[in-house]
Amino acid sequence: MAHEELHLNLRNLAVEDYDQLRALMDSIYDDIGGAWPKDTIKALVEQFPDGQICIEDSGQLIAVALTVCVKYERFSNPHTYDDLILRNEKILHNPKGDSLYGLDVFIHPKYRGYRLGRRLYEARKELCRSMNLRAILAGGRIPNYYKYSDQYTPAEYIQRVDRKEIYDPILTFQLSNDFQVTRLMHKYLPEDKKSLGYATLLEWRNILYTPPSAVLDTKKTQVRLGAVQWQMREFSSVEEVLKQVEYFVDALSDYKSDFALFPEFFNAPLMGLTDQMDQTRAIRFLAGFTDQFREQMSEMAVSHNINIITGSMPLLEDERLYNVSYLCHRDGRVDEQRKIHITPHERRDWVIEGGNDFQVFESDAGRVAIMICYDIEFPELGRIAASQGVDIIMVPFWTDTKNGYLRVRQCAQARAIENECYVVITGSVGNLPKVENLDVQYAQSSVFSPSDFAFPHDAVMAETTPNTEMIMFSDMDLEKLKLVRAEGSVTNLKDRRVDLYELLKK
Repeated sequence: MAHEELHLNLRNLAVEDYDQLRALMDSIYDDIGGAWPKDTIKALVEQFPDGQICIEDSGQLIAVALTVCVKYERFSNPHTYDDLILRNEKILHNPKGDSLYGLDVFIHPKYRGYRLGRRLYEARKELCRSMNLRAILAGGRIPNYYKYSDQYTPAEYIQRVDRKEIYDPILTFQLSNDFQVTRLMHKYLPEDKKSLGYATLLEWRNILYTPPSAVLDTKKTQVRLGAVQWQMREFSSVEEVLKQVEYFVDALSDYKSDFALFPEFFNAPLMGLTDQMDQTRAIRFLAGFTDQFREQMSEMAVSHNINIITGSMPLLEDERLYNVSYLCHRDGRVDEQRKIHITPHERRDWVIEGGNDFQVFESDAGRVAIMICYDIEFPELGRIAASQGVDIIMVPFWTDTKNGYLRVRQCAQARAIENECYVVITGSVGNLPKVENLDVQYAQSSVFSPSDFAFPHDAVMAETTPNTEMIMFSDMDLEKLKLVRAEGSVTNLKDRRVDLYELLKK
């Protein structure tokens, strides 16, 4: 049949379609009993109309998918086809079920090759997502097994079909539609002589499924981030800096941001209040204000109802100096992340040491990691964060030249792509002629996404004007991360060769 003659229409099945459906089922299933009675189909359509999907061509029924709702715990375990059939050939449908069960998909032989089965499967998946159900389950016949039963066990046959060494009209199709074989079932349909009574238990998991919970316990999936591209300027006191900080926090909060991100060493202008001849002493002078910044920015997070990543600042502990960032949660909690990798300048001029612990933090707006400037240039940390389910990597940075900035930017975008997460970078701009080693700044703050169809074409979600003090906003959809990780054009996280290499965290 020429494709230009087709007039396809995807819709829900109606009871009035039964005569056409019976003829179609009788022609396809002549070896296992043919069509179901009209009362069976009528009950399916009436009890679960959304689950009965068909395709017609110019009014002629040519493809059908029949579906019911079931409890996952019951039907994700071994069962038989008869477990779905009640008395008088009524099909089990549980309106309180948390999963779909694919009873059948069948296509008119003349229309095979037009990928109509894929359309029906995609419609089922959309139904599963829209109903917030856990999974789609199905018992899959293996009708070519009888040809190979003297050579392979059922398990070996399934493996060879999976490796495309053997073609099976049902199993091959189901595997190509992202279903996974979870079990081999015996005596599923004893009259199925071609499958010798065997069947696979197949499952497609809805990665967007959210278990029922109280409204207040529901995690946000739409997250708004605000970042401050901070102007370095002279300050006469800590209070003056904090006043500027609160100005930005208040502005970001007014726009309903879930996060406020500040740059690395944004409070460094305070070093201008002490002697610049001894840089080691100057950075320790700055560290004397860190407790005050942490406490007051934590208070701002609570009072303005926004999570604040405090950029970074020096922390003196047991006469050792660290570069530290704080995540001040809006519920009052405070988490700490120390910079792991220390630049030659920090080590040489300020005698800063690297931290020894890296973690992903659970927030009320996603799982967050903080990588301070140089840390983003080391892919291992991104790999660790991805293994812990990170959604957003926050990167407060300070760079003096454009080439230094580009190292941060390009590496940040690489982390977003390879770890299938969002990465946000923000830095400072302007000049500080009275502060040694921080006299010039270069920055363009940005938000990067994975590179796939669900995201901007250049994988840049937002960015600022270079070298201009401003705030930046970006709305992030955490559900899109789940989709790209499971069903993206490429799936970096799933496809890593962990059989060849792995990353060990001490």
